[in-house]
Amino acid sequence: MQLFSVLISKPLYNETNFMASGSKIIGRVFLKENVNIWFNSVLRGDVNEIHVGENTNIQDLCMLHVTEDHNLIIGQNVTIGHSVILHGCEVGDSCLVGMGSHILDGAVIGDHCIVAAGSVVPPFKKYPPKSMIMGSPAKVIRELSDEEINFISNHHKSYLGYAKTFNSEDVRPL
Repeated sequence: MQLFSVLISKPLYNETNFMASGSKIIGRVFLKENVNIWFNSVLRGDVNEIHVGENTNIQDLCMLHVTEDHNLIIGQNVTIGHSVILHGCEVGDSCLVGMGSHILDGAVIGDHCIVAAGSVVPPFKKYPPKSMIMGSPAKVIRELSDEEINFISNHHKSYLGYAKTFNSEDVRPL
């Protein structure tokens, strides 16, 4: 008797991607240009697909997974902070997801949002663009200022530089 079906195929990535040691990319995971995956993060597209937009960084110790009913979709120019769990959800373009946050099945984060560190986004909750999202359960606290939107829209650029440094011949993780 088969308890579940696993639809694993090989990840799709290219030479512009950086994958730090200890990171695991499994199954139907599709990485656009300049995506960087940091130490000991897991992207597991075993029963559905994970799509990560260009220039997005997924920092150390993140867990990204899907369900049979929900893909995981991350937009471009996104920063996913350390130890974040993303599970079968959608994160729009130019967002910052703070350290230790959890975004659950069917949730949708609009473009240019900040999910504050430690927030828990409940299943199927939808948040409009330009929102400061905070708490457990997470709620929209206010609309982001133009200055905050500019900051998060450019935050990913520092990680593009870090990835190039770690990928160089001179610097290698221990």
